[in-house]
Amino acid sequence: MFSLDVSGLEIIARTLIIYIALLVALRLAGKRELGQMTPFDLVVLLLVSEAVQNAIFGGDMSLTGGLFGAGVLIGANYGLGAASERITWLREAIEGTPTLVVSNGKFLRKNMRKENLDEDEVLMAIREHGVEDVAGGRLAVLEIDGSISVVPAESKPQPRRPRKVFRKR
Repeated sequence: MFSLDVSGLEIIARTLIIYIALLVALRLAGKRELGQMTPFDLVVLLLVSEAVQNAIFGGDMSLTGGLFGAGVLIGANYGLGAASERITWLREAIEGTPTLVVSNGKFLRKNMRKENLDEDEVLMAIREHGVEDVAGGRLAVLEIDGSISVVPAESKPQPRRPRKVFRKR
């Protein structure tokens, strides 16, 4: 139950390779795919986790091997998160950047194609923000979480006021 059938270093290497491969695959899937999970996506996610289990543990079904693999995944996720907070290019590579899809009431079709968005999806987001059509939107941005933010054409920029910061003494 507690003895490893495969070396700990092999489990670490296998786990990190699978972690990076899945991270790249999900990143390539695009922002919209991650932002809206359908029942189909959930089934695929569950099946992927089952499919990579043997690749991670290499036939080791011990409790120790499972805990070891889980620890490596949690550690890798924590380390990557901490590194991406400090390194801008890494954060952009992992999370992406917001993409402008409507500017001054006009679709930016090149950006929409790049993000696999169609007009209906953008129009739905525009209507959800209380704007009737694309001409009524000054900006629409596909955010890194897959949601679409809309700035109506008639909105006024809010004046920026200096914020007071209180420090404890």
